[in-house]
Amino acid sequence: MLTTLSLVALGGALGAGLRYLAGVGILRLVGHGDFPVAILSVNVIGSFLMGVFVVIAAQRGLTHLGPFVMTGLLGGFTTFSAFSLETMTLIERGQIGFASLYVVLSVGLSIGGLALGLLAARSVFA
Repeated sequence: MLTTLSLVALGGALGAGLRYLAGVGILRLVGHGDFPVAILSVNVIGSFLMGVFVVIAAQRGLTHLGPFVMTGLLGGFTTFSAFSLETMTLIERGQIGFASLYVVLSVGLSIGGLALGLLAARSVFA
């Protein structure tokens, strides 16, 4: 358990560093604007890499690397990749209703949670 946790932590640190570098690089390429293109790009790239890893890991018997790669590296790079994988898993199982509900609740409740956190912190620290 401790070894797995260490691998997740290492992957997370690497993924977060890569997210920062990718964001900086993307902003240098396209410039700053009103639309969050760097975050969108990182989310799409991370989701793509999650899909690639899932197939390769399953075909080559590398699923034991999942905690390091999926939870750590790609989770640190973007948690959107995990969200995308969970959604696609539901779709592939034919659970379209659950997939739709998961997308709506994940996005809606996450934005709502952020809004409540902003409101709470602003009321305490303002």
